[in-house]
Amino acid sequence: MARRSVLALAALTLPAGCASVHRSLNTIGPRSVPPAPSPSAPPPPPSPSPTSSPSLSAPPSKTAATHPAAAPSPPKSDGRGGPVPFTPGKLMLGSYLALGGLSLNESLALRRRQLGREQRIVHRFYPWDGYVPTSEPDVSRHSVLMVSWHGTAYSRINDGSSDELIASVARKLAGMKRPILLRWGWEMNGDWFEWDGSHNGQDPGAYVKAWRRIHGIFRRHGATDVAWVWSPNWNSAPAAAWNKFQRYYPGDDYVDWVGVSGYDFYDESPATLFSAVAGAYGSRKPIILSETAAVDLGVHTKARWIKKLSAWAAKTPSLGAVVWFDTDTQDGTDHNFRPDTDAEALAAYRTMVRSGRFTG
Repeated sequence: MARRSVLALAALTLPAGCASVHRSLNTIGPRSVPPAPSPSAPPPPPSPSPTSSPSLSAPPSKTAATHPAAAPSPPKSDGRGGPVPFTPGKLMLGSYLALGGLSLNESLALRRRQLGREQRIVHRFYPWDGYVPTSEPDVSRHSVLMVSWHGTAYSRINDGSSDELIASVARKLAGMKRPILLRWGWEMNGDWFEWDGSHNGQDPGAYVKAWRRIHGIFRRHGATDVAWVWSPNWNSAPAAAWNKFQRYYPGDDYVDWVGVSGYDFYDESPATLFSAVAGAYGSRKPIILSETAAVDLGVHTKARWIKKLSAWAAKTPSLGAVVWFDTDTQDGTDHNFRPDTDAEALAAYRTMVRSGRFTG
C-alpha cells in the first residue's frame, strides 16, 4: 500500500452529505499505515447493552424469590481513565464504521444484528481547522464517542496563533455534554502526517509542548468531559533514537488513556504490535487499541488473527478497549478491514466480542 499522504486529508474539507465513498466529515478518517517490521524499512502504504445475551440465566427458584440473594456488585473503576473510566477485567468494544453504501446508522444496525450487541465506542475523525459538529446525534448516549482530531505543524500551536481555534473546538466538545475520548495528533512517531516528528524538525519535545498547550486550553474552556488519548503507532518510522514513541509522551498529568495503532499487514502477532506500548504504560494508564483490524493474507488468516487478538486481550489486564477500523472504503488501499469478509472471520469476531472479557 502506498503510504498515507497529507493530501488525503483534503477529503475532510468536503461538505457534510457529499455523495462520495466517505459520507460526511465525521466519518472520514485517514488510515494510518504501520511500517514494516524491519527498522530500516519504510511503512507500507497504507451498541450499549446487548440485544441478546450469550448465556441466559436460569429462572430463580421459589426460595430465591422469597429470600433473594444480594446481587454481586458490578466491577468498579480503579480511578484511571478520567471521564471515561477504566474497569479492570472489562473491555469496551468500539469501531470506526465506514461501510460502502451504508450510513452510520445503517452500519451500526448491521453490526448489531451480526454481533447481538452494541458498540460501546463509536469512533469519528475531525479535521484540524475544518467543520467540527456541536453534537453527534447518531451516536447513542449509551456509547462513548471517540474523536480523532487531526493535528497540524507544532509551530502553529506553540506560537499561540491557533489558540482561538483550539478554544472553539473545546467549547463544541464541552457543549456535547458527554464523555469523549479525544485522540489528538495520533501516530506522531510515523512519517506520514503533517503533525509527526519527521515533518516538525525531528523535535518530539515540541509535540509535547503542543499537547500540553491544547490540554490547558481545553481545561480553561470547561471541556472536563474529555478523556485524553495519547496514541502512537506500534513502531516508529524512521526507527531512529530521536523518534522513539516514549519521547512524545506528554506526561501522566496530561494523559488518561494510552492508545496504539497496529495492523497485521505482514502477519504480525498482536503481541508484536501492541505489547511494547502496553508494557511501557499499562501499569499507569489503561490501554486502548485505538486503531486495529485484520487483513486477508490468505485462507483462514483473518479469523486466525482475530483469535490471536482475543487470546492476547484475555491475558493483558491493562487493556480497556479495542476499536476496530471497520471499513471497506479506505482510500489508497485495496485492503478490506471489515471483520465480516467471510463467515469464518465473522464467527471469530462474534465469539471474541461476546466473550466475558468484552463487557465493559
